[in-house]
Amino acid sequence: MEKKTKLFEITDQEISSDEVVERLADPAIGAVIAFVGVVRGETDGREVRHLEYEAYPEMAEGTLCQIGAEIRERWKTIQQVAIVHRVGHLDIGEISVVIALSAAHRLEVFDAVHYAIDRLKEIAPIWKKEVWTGGAEWRSEA
Repeated sequence: MEKKTKLFEITDQEISSDEVVERLADPAIGAVIAFVGVVRGETDGREVRHLEYEAYPEMAEGTLCQIGAEIRERWKTIQQVAIVHRVGHLDIGEISVVIALSAAHRLEVFDAVHYAIDRLKEIAPIWKKEVWTGGAEWRSEA
């Protein structure tokens, strides 16, 4: 099986955090950090039944790439960034997003991954529909 090398991706398939981390493989890496976002079962006191994510993949992937470039510009020690976000129907506990960063050393990766998820929620053209017992609501990824 051919190894995936796409670093920024919108997918309707289940996401493996291990597979996303493997996309960053390089012998110069001394640190990899991964943020794994999962669907939680409660928001604002409501029992969430599932989420539905939508995005315009080409536009969203371009935005994810932009976030990666911002990170590499701001934190010079970051070698690679991978961001994979899932769309479609997601049940409680399923992975919605994986953000992985690699660097020679660990010093800045924590700040950079925090920036990445905040920036994704701020600018990525990804929308989610929260479906709870008795209702539903569309929201931006934030």
